[in-house]
Amino acid sequence: MARGTGTVDAVPRTGDGLPGRGAGGAVGGVGPRPPQQLRNNETWRVSLRRHWRLYTFVVLPVVFLLVFRYVPMIGNVIAFRRYRPGGSMFGDEWVGLYYFQMFIGSKPFWDVFWNTVVLGGLTLAICFPLPIILALMLNELRSRLFKRVVQTVTYLPHFMSIVIVAGMVFQLTAINGTINQIIEGFGGEAIPFMQRADWFRTIYLTSEVWQTVGWGTILYLAALTTIDDQLYEASRIDGANRWQQTWHITLPGIRPTMMVLLILNIGSFMAVGFEKVLLLYNPLTYDTADVLSTYLYRVGIGEGGNYSFAAAIGLFEALIGVALVVTANQISKRAVGASLW
Repeated sequence: MARGTGTVDAVPRTGDGLPGRGAGGAVGGVGPRPPQQLRNNETWRVSLRRHWRLYTFVVLPVVFLLVFRYVPMIGNVIAFRRYRPGGSMFGDEWVGLYYFQMFIGSKPFWDVFWNTVVLGGLTLAICFPLPIILALMLNELRSRLFKRVVQTVTYLPHFMSIVIVAGMVFQLTAINGTINQIIEGFGGEAIPFMQRADWFRTIYLTSEVWQTVGWGTILYLAALTTIDDQLYEASRIDGANRWQQTWHITLPGIRPTMMVLLILNIGSFMAVGFEKVLLLYNPLTYDTADVLSTYLYRVGIGEGGNYSFAAAIGLFEALIGVALVVTANQISKRAVGASLW
């Protein structure tokens, strides 16, 4: 189009009305293609060849998952086959759902199943919200020194071995232990805590809270740092108090983190504390202490030696865990918009 005495060369345009691309992918033949488009046009082979050093970092985690997570799944076939020690590792003969029918009709299994549900439900109901509460309380502290001291004291139990924790529990709850000495000091009688089934859940949950709550606050404290301070300033201008700021700003800000951790905790709902329960329980406390994981250990590897029966129960437990995770994920996605996938 002419303007005065000069002319401007027309820029070729494509059918969508955008400037055409010349040689080398430039707009109007001038300039390089945007880096984002280059990245989008890369195939995975080109990316692997260019960034192979970065991809080497995932080799060990992938090998670990394959060897210790996926390959052992092949062993689940013995839940449908009769396995005999010394025979084939995949079982000697096909028995179908025999072992599933066997544990479904077993009263001891259902006693253990409901023990697992109760202990897992109590653990989830108590140990999940407490880290949130502790993180909110630490977030309100103004003394950085006191905050660091509290964080250190609450984190340390997480790094202690389960064996050490169990030993401390036995020492505290023994007949001549610290707790019974306090009870006797107030004129009461010593209680054999570890020989009474009605005390096991209380002892287990108390030790679990002491060991895990402090460590669980780390992710929530990290999530709290992502909340924009301008939201708090605006709420103060509007006259909101600390409780209203917590309810309308802080909790919604960490809600995605809360939901992801809740889904993960629900996934491990049925696999409640095998190591700790195994170390703390005894035949006198089986009525409330025996859970699926310890029952599997006894009937499969311990006194029973029935590997196929234990594999069937383990597969049943895993299926329940998958169903719980999928259900919780879908509910979370529809309710709050946060999910694992």
